Amino acid sequence: MKKILIIIALVTFSLHAQSQYSAISSMPGSFSRLGFGARGIGMGNAMSSIKEGSLVSYYNPALAVFQEGNSFQTSYTFLSMDRHLNFLNFTKRFEFGKKEMPDGTTKPRSIAGISVGIINAGVTNIDGRDSQGKQTGALSTSENQFFVAVANKFSDKLSIGIAFKFYYYKLYEQVTTNAFGIDIGALYSINDAMTVSLAVSDLNTKYKWDTGKIYGAGGLATEDKFPLMKKIGFSYKFDEPKIIASVEYESSNANASYLRAGAEYNLFQNLFLRGGVDKVNLNNFDIPVRPSFGLSYFYQAGSINLGFDYAFVIEPYSAGDQHVIGINVNF
Repeated sequence: MKKILIIIALVTFSLHAQSQYSAISSMPGSFSRLGFGARGIGMGNAMSSIKEGSLVSYYNPALAVFQEGNSFQTSYTFLSMDRHLNFLNFTKRFEFGKKEMPDGTTKPRSIAGISVGIINAGVTNIDGRDSQGKQTGALSTSENQFFVAVANKFSDKLSIGIAFKFYYYKLYEQVTTNAFGIDIGALYSINDAMTVSLAVSDLNTKYKWDTGKIYGAGGLATEDKFPLMKKIGFSYKFDEPKIIASVEYESSNANASYLRAGAEYNLFQNLFLRGGVDKVNLNNFDIPVRPSFGLSYFYQAGSINLGFDYAFVIEPYSAGDQHVIGINVNF
């Protein structure tokens, strides 16, 4: 009896010691919550309040109005277990009209911005087998997010933006689904150095599945809702040394709260070094975080500023870590 009681106690304590994961771990759209591009991922994805450099509305739809010139970005991520993750984005700012200031200078009457992008993720070389265990060939999945965001600068301090997102997921042969989502964001410049941001992501986004096409009467119609993500960010720009530091808090309706932080150091004119930490789970510190490091180097060729981006991310529970390489073209 003593041995039985000891075994029961050990099992109970063991189960109690296991990490408790929130519902967000099993909710759809996880690929779209990994970040966007080498710059953002290299800074721990704490990007919703950063308004300098190459910008993308993925982090905050309100950012598009701060893009200098035209920005084109593309990135490819090296992942283990035959996974892939790719990014493509174009951001542009528009200025309308001119108004004269009391000091005799002129400034645009209105400033707007647009950001268009794609995130593509999936898994290849999946071993397909039938009910008898015989190989039927290699399978693959593909999950995609297409987004377009528009933003407007309502004053020298406040900008607001909205993003429309379309998801398409090919899971298996005739089993596909799609979803529509909306992001809303705002950015407020306290002064030239300090900025705060607010953003809400995936409003009323959900996948609807129907497996009747392959299972007939045995198929099921199900609905998977995306987590509603809410975040607030703060960034500070130092003049000397030239560092941009940011911190961000994110919560959701899936009992998950995260803290992330990042910094970018302009070592000299064309070289930027980055570091950050993502997924600091405030509900469970036993869950590993995701530290990241990165760099960018730009080369000016006439009116085109061509950049090479790289980020390294320590990925928990994986056979290998993430390597993100990208090309950045400003013109």
